[in-house]
Amino acid sequence: MHGPTPPQPLPTEKLRFAMPPMHESVEEERRHRKERLAGALRIFGRSGFEDGVSGHITARDPEFSDCFWVNPFGIPFKHVTVSDLVLANQDGQVVEGRYHVNQAAFTVHSQVHAARPDVVAVAHCHSVHGRALAALGELLDPITQESCAFYEDHALYDAYTGVAVDAEEGRRIAAALGSRKALVLRNHGLLTVGDSVDAAAWWFLSMERSAQVQLTARAAGRPVLIDHKLAVATREQLGGDLVAWINYQPLWQDITRGEPDLLS
Repeated sequence: MHGPTPPQPLPTEKLRFAMPPMHESVEEERRHRKERLAGALRIFGRSGFEDGVSGHITARDPEFSDCFWVNPFGIPFKHVTVSDLVLANQDGQVVEGRYHVNQAAFTVHSQVHAARPDVVAVAHCHSVHGRALAALGELLDPITQESCAFYEDHALYDAYTGVAVDAEEGRRIAAALGSRKALVLRNHGLLTVGDSVDAAAWWFLSMERSAQVQLTARAAGRPVLIDHKLAVATREQLGGDLVAWINYQPLWQDITRGEPDLLS
């Protein structure tokens, strides 16, 4: 007697696998970026990255490339909606919206956006472990698979001059970032960039956790470094913005299902 017919594999084209969407109009792309920005702010609020009115994420407008959508000044991350977002120009002047913007945000963000036309979004917050790493003036070591994504692709801005309100300070920070995806601002915190809001947000979340792991491991003993060649190979596998976008999707699904009002 013959046994039951074993199940057959399904054609891969019938399986779902999300990829970054393509939009036919600038209006659709603008709405998409604003929704993702509001969602990222909610996630950062959940993650405890907010410290008073410090911290911001910007998203370049798809039509007016020298203007950027940003969280409104004084509104808690956990309550931001799409309609709350503010559009400001490269000088930090509000051109659309109902709220003020944090001028320190645009001192840095506008210069990073200007220096990096490939960047859609910039994230900077005063997270606990990011600030602890910054207080040490150190970079992430290649001690985990996740931290290898930043290996030789982040830098240290080795200066602190107070609250960043001078455009020249923003230009120095942008120069220190160079073509990399992340920066440790000494005595200040972390900054990440990406070709989408999703990527920039994921890199910040991952960098913050990597800082936490590094500080925890060092407190417990002597972390073992991953070999240079293996660290580079791991970065090539996991360090691209598309991988960051894919990693971010479960967070996006969770926040929009749990807090759909953010889209209003």
